[in-house]
Amino acid sequence: MQVLEAHKPFEIQEIELTDWKQRPVKNNFFELVLIKEGSGTQCINYNHYPYTKDSVFLLPPLKCHSFTITRPTRFVFLKFTDSFFKKGSRGMHIDRNEWFNEAAYILSNYNQLPGDIIKTDLDRQHLQNLVTMILQESRSYERESVQLITSLMTSILELLIRNIKKGSYYEMAQKVSDERITKMLAYINEHIDKPELLKIDNLAKTFMMSPTYVSEYFRKQVKISLREYIIKAKLKLVEIRLLNSDFTLSEIADDLGFTDVSHLSKTFKRYAGTSIREFKNNGEYMILKRNSCSAQV
Repeated sequence: MQVLEAHKPFEIQEIELTDWKQRPVKNNFFELVLIKEGSGTQCINYNHYPYTKDSVFLLPPLKCHSFTITRPTRFVFLKFTDSFFKKGSRGMHIDRNEWFNEAAYILSNYNQLPGDIIKTDLDRQHLQNLVTMILQESRSYERESVQLITSLMTSILELLIRNIKKGSYYEMAQKVSDERITKMLAYINEHIDKPELLKIDNLAKTFMMSPTYVSEYFRKQVKISLREYIIKAKLKLVEIRLLNSDFTLSEIADDLGFTDVSHLSKTFKRYAGTSIREFKNNGEYMILKRNSCSAQV
């Protein structure tokens, strides 16, 4: 087993298992899992998906996932942690805010369903090469390794974002044949911190629709109103910032377009069913969690 430990935004582990045991999910954005050998079944939210050699999965920081191992399996876990975004982290020469925004985008838009996250053979090869380089660096760990691994992990983030945008990861009530709604959801989530771009007139212009039809079309496809979807998308990012960063409530409210802290707090309690203070003390996602997760003990 190889583990790279340091105060940095990731942990790396390669391990062979014959039985799956629940792993800790605290202080963790998400984990990327690469199957090097073996076979079995992945389960998320009581949905099952078979895995084999070279499968690539994304595990959310929730307790509603597991693997049933039928053949001894060598896993590589790349864990994106929250330590990089907390005060006191030093020595890294990348844009912390950009890294945080990319990691938050992945976590808030990946809809916690089982299945391989990589959609093309070329991207799968890219990812395998990056993982191989990271493991080699972790085994011959030197001071310079952290900086190189950080750059490699940044490339992995970009690959994940590209594949999330290609796939149907946005949570909808049912599968739809009109790909405009997937593009619209991608656009909304990509510009969730730019309220002017999410106005009806701009969405209508961007997606070549009548302004009077945008809201009706959205509700028909997603089964909730456009306004409610945007609020929930913002609140998912609020949860991520509250649990994984040192952003103040004022900074969060300002960045995500809430009038002030009071507006943010009231909106959060309305949708999460708990106060921000209670949410932080509990340390568990509420809005980000799919409904079926709540049934998991």
